[in-house]
Amino acid sequence: MYQIDLSGGFLVINWFPGHMTKTEKLIKENIKWVDVVLELVDARLPVSSKNPLLQEVLEEKPVVLVLNKADLAERKETQKWLNFYREQSYAVIAFNALQNKGQGAKKKLYVLARKQAQAELCRRQKKGIKNQVIRLMTVGIPNVGKSTLINNLKGRGVATTGNKPGVTKGKQWIRIDNDLELLDMPGILWPKIADPIIGYKLAVTGAIKEEIYDSLQLALWLLDWLKQNKPGRIRQRYQVAEEQEAVCVLETLCQKRGVLKRGGDFDLEQGANILLAEFRSGKLGRVTLDVY
Repeated sequence: MYQIDLSGGFLVINWFPGHMTKTEKLIKENIKWVDVVLELVDARLPVSSKNPLLQEVLEEKPVVLVLNKADLAERKETQKWLNFYREQSYAVIAFNALQNKGQGAKKKLYVLARKQAQAELCRRQKKGIKNQVIRLMTVGIPNVGKSTLINNLKGRGVATTGNKPGVTKGKQWIRIDNDLELLDMPGILWPKIADPIIGYKLAVTGAIKEEIYDSLQLALWLLDWLKQNKPGRIRQRYQVAEEQEAVCVLETLCQKRGVLKRGGDFDLEQGANILLAEFRSGKLGRVTLDVY
């Protein structure tokens, strides 16, 4: 289901295509085989990217909350959110699945996963069950880095990745350590994103397919948000006076980059795509959109 509601001047996105319905069913069918859930959220959106639908389908399974893409988020804000979730009794860790190649971050994640599985392992032991393999499941919104995390943990490309939502389509069981086996799940959003600001944040970080939103409108929202919350970022990157209206900032960006249509008019849509791509890749610096 694809629906864009522009009422009230806001972009309200409802995106719940057929494969997400299948993913929800897949999670429900396989959750009984899982000991611990690795729930990934975007470290730039520690609340906005946390899927409320998952609370209903994960039952009472122990969870390790992974704040992924930590390299793109502000360190101080990430630490505040780690403290927040720990106060809520979460087992939580900040992670950068794209770059954390050493053993330190992996070891911390494995320790948390094993700790969360202790109750189940003790239950098996009391029943005389010798199987001590811990079965994990990764869940989260699209493009949050689940497959990249698996490849990082495994040390090689065993899961399909891509810098866009909807790459993983089915389930994969993967052995990541002697006693850890992991089930990869496709990304899943909730059926209706009621808060338009959350919709903007999810879209601007790449969790929603580009085909269903207006990139120009999204870029203008991002420019306004940065102007209000992170002054100086636009000026530092593009040497643009960000005190101007957002559309004027984008026009200046187009002028500086030579992004013009035939006839000499500014190609604002292409300029918007440049801005969004550079924001998502971290070229505007570390930015946490969910400010604690």
